[in-house]
Formats: sequence, C-alpha cells, structure tokens
Amino acid sequence: MAQRLRPVEIDFTETAPVRLVFGGHLAAAPDAVFRALAEDVSDWPRWFSSVSSIRPTEGGREVRLRGGIRFMETVLVTKAPEVYAYRVDVTNAPGARAWIEEWRLAPAGGGTRIRMTFALDGTAAFRLGCRLARPGVGRAVRQAITALDRRLAG
Repeated sequence: MAQRLRPVEIDFTETAPVRLVFGGHLAAAPDAVFRALAEDVSDWPRWFSSVSSIRPTEGGREVRLRGGIRFMETVLVTKAPEVYAYRVDVTNAPGARAWIEEWRLAPAGGGTRIRMTFALDGTAAFRLGCRLARPGVGRAVRQAITALDRRLAG
C-alpha cells in the first residue's frame, strides 16, 4: 500500500539517519552525464537495471523498480551540470518515512566524478534494512554508473 512520506528538503542529505553514499568515474563530460540523469529520464531503464520504468510528471517523476517498489518523486535540485536531486513523496516501500536521492557531478580528468547519496529515514526495521542492503544497493549503483558510461561512449 502506498504511503505519503515526510516532505524533507535538500539539507536532509546531510542529516538523514541513514546515508548511503556511492561513487564512480565516467569518461563522459559532466554536461552529458547531467543530461542523462535529469533530461533523458525515460532512458534510465536502459542503463539502471533496477529501474523497470520511469516517466516524467509535473515537477517530478514516477518510478517503478524491478521487484514492485514504486515512487512518486518531486525534483528538488537541477543545477546543471553539478547536482540532480529528487525527493520520494509517495512509495509502497514498507516503513519509509523520508527519502531523498542526490547525484553530484564534478569534472575529473576529462570525465566526471559522480557521487550518489541516498538519504533515508523510517521505522527502525526500515533503517536496519537499508543498512543491510548497502552492499547490494552499492553494487546496483556501480553497475548503473558503468552502464551509463558505456551508453554515453557509444
């Protein structure tokens, strides 16, 4: 059953009870990476295998993950080519109470250094589950970064 989450703002990425932070490097320039994240959103399932569908909505996105988790999101920051962040407003993820995802991009050696942060809060069981899921989530994010890099190169 879908539930409405607490409407946190971007500073939550620094204060959330659970923060999962992952990074990587892409050969593509920050402008190209930012476009793939923020402008070509319907393309995400082609490079982020956890995402089964994504479509833009007025002020946000509707996302479905493999396994059945769904999100209605509000885009909070689109500062090209440095930051793209969105807040989950409604989800069927049990126990979630607040959720922001932030992508930070920086030039690095002719390419882009990328840092992805999940800022999360919820019930004790949700927070524990997020911490336990860190290795799998990290693997999924790193694989997505690698796939996006290949996609932007081709």
